[in-house]
Amino acid sequence: MSKTLDILKQAILLERRGRAFYTQVAKQTDNPDVKNIFEIMAREEVLHEKCLSDQYKEYEKNGRFLSADMSEEDNGISALVLTEEIRSSIEAASFEAAAISAAIDMENKAIKVYAERAEAATDPQEKALYTWLCDWERTHHKILHELDEDLKQRIWNDSQFWPF
Repeated sequence: MSKTLDILKQAILLERRGRAFYTQVAKQTDNPDVKNIFEIMAREEVLHEKCLSDQYKEYEKNGRFLSADMSEEDNGISALVLTEEIRSSIEAASFEAAAISAAIDMENKAIKVYAERAEAATDPQEKALYTWLCDWERTHHKILHELDEDLKQRIWNDSQFWPF
């Protein structure tokens, strides 16, 4: 089995795990805003998994990458606006806050895998694929990080903790 196919399998597994996690959070939360965020992320992970699976099949069969349409959908996470209402509806010490923190870790891992592969790739289509995935995962990370930072600030304010 080639290293390229092993990397594609690892990437597919990352996306499946992300989808499973995001779907579970969406099912378990009572917060409609958090539910929406995680449902969108789960749908996007399905798109990533399909793209990677198609690339895997092509590479396994023909030893090359497909030229893929790598445009983001307008209704995805990149179009999500984090309003003050959404931010304030998430409690800082809640299930949702823990899920956001865990999701950040998952996105960090995906970003690392995709960035490393994009840098190492010599095939232009492979480089484009992993660069696109890395950028998309960075968008997920940005949304989650903004929410997490807001939650941290609220914990500090609520606890009246000031380190000076």
